[in-house]
Amino acid sequence: MLAAMPTATNPPPRDEPPIPVRLDACPGTLRLHSADDGALARVRVPGGVLTAAQADALADAALRLGDGSLHLTSRGNVQLRGLDGDCGAALAGLLDAAGLLPSYRHERVRNIVASPLSGLDGAGHADVRDWLRGLDGLLCASDAATALSGRFLFALDDGRGDVAALGADVTLIALGGGDALDGGALLHVGAADGALRVRAADGPRAALTAAEVFLDAAAESRSNTAAESRSNAAVESRPRTWRVRDLPDGADVLVRETARRLDAAGVPCTYAETATATDAATATDTDTERTSPPTGAAPPAPGIIEGPGGLRALSALAPLGTLTAAQWRLLTDVARKDGAGELRLTPWRGVVVPGLCQESADARLRELAAAGLITDPASPWHGVGACIGRPGCAKSLADVRADAATALGAGGGLPVYWSGCARRCGHPQGDWVDVVATPEGYEVDGYRVTEHGDRLRTVVTDTADMNGSSDVSDVSESADVPAPTGAPGPAGAPGPADGRTPADLAVAVAAARTSAAAPATT
Repeated sequence: MLAAMPTATNPPPRDEPPIPVRLDACPGTLRLHSADDGALARVRVPGGVLTAAQADALADAALRLGDGSLHLTSRGNVQLRGLDGDCGAALAGLLDAAGLLPSYRHERVRNIVASPLSGLDGAGHADVRDWLRGLDGLLCASDAATALSGRFLFALDDGRGDVAALGADVTLIALGGGDALDGGALLHVGAADGALRVRAADGPRAALTAAEVFLDAAAESRSNTAAESRSNAAVESRPRTWRVRDLPDGADVLVRETARRLDAAGVPCTYAETATATDAATATDTDTERTSPPTGAAPPAPGIIEGPGGLRALSALAPLGTLTAAQWRLLTDVARKDGAGELRLTPWRGVVVPGLCQESADARLRELAAAGLITDPASPWHGVGACIGRPGCAKSLADVRADAATALGAGGGLPVYWSGCARRCGHPQGDWVDVVATPEGYEVDGYRVTEHGDRLRTVVTDTADMNGSSDVSDVSESADVPAPTGAPGPAGAPGPADGRTPADLAVAVAAARTSAAAPATT
């Protein structure tokens, strides 16, 4: 995992003020972070959308300055690892020339996920690419937005419900009933009981307004905490207000204030109470509109995706989220020569290449498979993820990537994620099988295997204490999840327990992936 403090490598920011040093330690491209395998940069790619030329620039940076691989994140961003700590100016120059740094002051806050198949497969209610361009432009033009943390997340969902399920701070969801302008949109803020219905054309502005309302609420919360801490030292232990869920008063007050500001700015909106809301007091009118957010759609499956007009898109997943430069170059070549010149990175560590004809799609899919990418839903690698583990992370208790490969079984079932410590950096959302290295080694081959999600249950052992809370790192792109109590022990790979072998671990993981029907433990 990454060190707690960043390595300052700020190049001259084109006549803009220098980037402030914040306590928020999320990596960026202008402030590198130290890891055991070298410095790390996280390149924000709003909506995961890259031109072929931008993809070339990322490959050049990985080869010239890093470990030669491109590491995909759970927000559709790209991490470059193994960097020299003094390469900041060279890296910024490469990315700037490719248009990947439109604003030096905003580079860490351009956290936007978007439905990756929007406009490609005929599903969804609208193509969200206009929203993506609009929101990113407004975000980079907002002075206030520079105060957002690197963790704050926007989601643009085309109505299918895929990225709406990722727990973003501000979510814009396209509604049906016409084209992109007629259908309108719902603006959700955190887990508030209500949402705002706005015109689709006003969606990006409404989303940015909600973020600016959050910043004001966070500043007030910090001020109140500072005042309280003078008389109560325990207040200092409260979590920082990086995201909407960190606000002590919750998200509902943000929705109402966002509506007030939009109305004052002449942007029409109406309040819609979610169908699952239990607090009727949040609605002041007896005829308040009620709506339900879309249920979570499945991520793009690997393979060929058919779309309107006879065009196809290729969907490929990166094994354990990592692509070699050669694999990345191949994807870029497909996009440039046979596709629409575009790659779309997904929050599920995949790449979608749109705009191919059927003949090209068939041939290119075989090339991607031969290059080692996941192109078949039946692949045993499908749904398997892992943190960087050893030797890249000092906090990791095991080489989780090697162990995941050793314990690889048949594909299918719940996703499974391997973590080298209880921080679980980069873990997925929803229901997933959690394989965590333990310092004691009292589980199966030094790992605890459980299922996380709406239900938390122990799959392998009944001795684990599951009542603690995780210490997810500042630099993780994940939400907090429950974790075993007790801090990780000293670095050292845990040994097999009771003579169990990697084969036993493979059996345990396979059983957990197919155990969705089993009763949850309490």
